[in-house]
Amino acid sequence: MDAIDLAYLETDGRQTLKFGPSASYPFSDEDRVLLRKAVAAAKFLGRRDERPGPLVEAEDLITRRHVEAIRAFLDQHAIPAASVDLVGFHGQTVLHRPDFGLTVQIGSGELLARQVGIDVAYDLRAADMAAGGQGAPLVPVFHRALAEACGVTLPMLFVNIGGVANLTYVSHDDPIACDAGPGNALIDDLMMSRSGQPLDQDGACALSGKVDEEALAALLAHAYFAVKPPKSLDRNAFSPAPVAALATADAAATLVAFTAGGILAHLKFMPAPPRVIVVCGGGARNPAVMQALAQQAPCPVRRAEDFGWESQAIEAQAFAFLGVRSVKGLPLTFPTTTGVAEPMSGGALAWAG
Repeated sequence: MDAIDLAYLETDGRQTLKFGPSASYPFSDEDRVLLRKAVAAAKFLGRRDERPGPLVEAEDLITRRHVEAIRAFLDQHAIPAASVDLVGFHGQTVLHRPDFGLTVQIGSGELLARQVGIDVAYDLRAADMAAGGQGAPLVPVFHRALAEACGVTLPMLFVNIGGVANLTYVSHDDPIACDAGPGNALIDDLMMSRSGQPLDQDGACALSGKVDEEALAALLAHAYFAVKPPKSLDRNAFSPAPVAALATADAAATLVAFTAGGILAHLKFMPAPPRVIVVCGGGARNPAVMQALAQQAPCPVRRAEDFGWESQAIEAQAFAFLGVRSVKGLPLTFPTTTGVAEPMSGGALAWAG
């Protein structure tokens, strides 16, 4: 819930990738307050189309902010809207409960298409979940395209650290993927509750603290880490109770170690050790998280920038890529990424007209 990330991509939805500009448009403090209220209200949803309490206002906000961001992006980079074929729109996840077959992303693809004058591919998770899949993660097929284009010897492990951390193991077979743990969510929530800040800027708080091994062991004892992929998580799947009594710096350090430990706990499920781990997403900009991963990993840990990619742009590029695959009917998810029975396309298309 930090910002809207946009990226321009030319692709055929398979392997042809030509990267253009990217940008990030932060939410205001007031926006974040509303979005947090929406996430809290969404805990009680029973259907995808329910919008009680603050969810109506939050859905309108997400749509408007995306309209504003797309218009600003096109103006900033002198890109005519008429030259853009498609927007891949994910929206804001407020609830993801694969155990109940329920995933909810707010934001109107139809209104977005009409407002910006560009066709919009959206609602990309629903078909997979309706077919018995986890509905997440969605980005592995893009990670595979990146790996195939960069020429690095496989296997390669991509780790995307947003609110939830997810990973993609790329070899010469179909990618293996899953949500791997809490990502930035618990750290961000800790900083907000203790200091009123939305995140631990540059990992400074965590780096000044000491890991509490007893609390870390309690966090890593969660049953999720014993379950083989594919699997997925809700942002609020893990309780911060084990660090509640710790000083803020020690709590932050322990949660960083939890993020890294949760990710690396999944290496035991992979066919062979990766030759390199590539980190992208917001966590790649957190030195504390990168340090924790590097200290524990059995192979080199690199940021996406080391391969000429942009950590912050990869997820936006992925949803542009997925949008193209959606309208072409190409698979977005696979048995090895979401547990769906067969490779599955999905999504809906909103016409600009």
